Amino acid sequence: MAETKLPLILASASPRRKELLQLAGIPLEVIPSRADERFLPGESPEEHVRRVARAKAMDVGRQHPGRWVLGADTVVAIDGKILGKPGGSSEAEEMLRDLSQREHRVLTGFCILRYPSPGEREGTIISRVKFKPLSEEEIRWYIHTGEPFDKAGGYAIQGKAAFMVEEVHGSYTNIVGLPLCEVVEALRELGAVDLFGTQMNADLGDS
Repeated sequence: MAETKLPLILASASPRRKELLQLAGIPLEVIPSRADERFLPGESPEEHVRRVARAKAMDVGRQHPGRWVLGADTVVAIDGKILGKPGGSSEAEEMLRDLSQREHRVLTGFCILRYPSPGEREGTIISRVKFKPLSEEEIRWYIHTGEPFDKAGGYAIQGKAAFMVEEVHGSYTNIVGLPLCEVVEALRELGAVDLFGTQMNADLGDS
């Protein structure tokens, strides 16, 4: 009898990451990490997302040895600044003014591991987004919706902020919060999921 794989653990409370993995048909369990996500002095955006993604995966992986765990972290970067989640309305306004009529980068680091086994996968995916010119009225309206406050860079491309976006270069799901193409490929290479094989076998059994 084939071994039944336990669901992948998502070490994140992000509803966007959960929804993306569910869209791909991946069985998962959500166990948010308690890892420190604060920025370190002099840390580049690439270094930050890689470090935090791995810290999240390790934090949860140590508590659940033998289970496959996915950690991820997303930031927005412009002019050498890292834009995390705004702490309030004034910070959200400042972020949106910075992004108005300009291109910025969205970086997501991910780490997949099974503690304490070797063979983890890590990656950093970068997308570029250009905003249209934003008026003060549009900025105030968007902040009033409450949407910016748990989003890196203060906006959700899959939500009400969609009207702000003029151009996207690279992975769209990366901007939402998880580069689904690269993550699913890494999960399959590691043997952490048997997504298409399981579905195919089920379909053949029904025929």
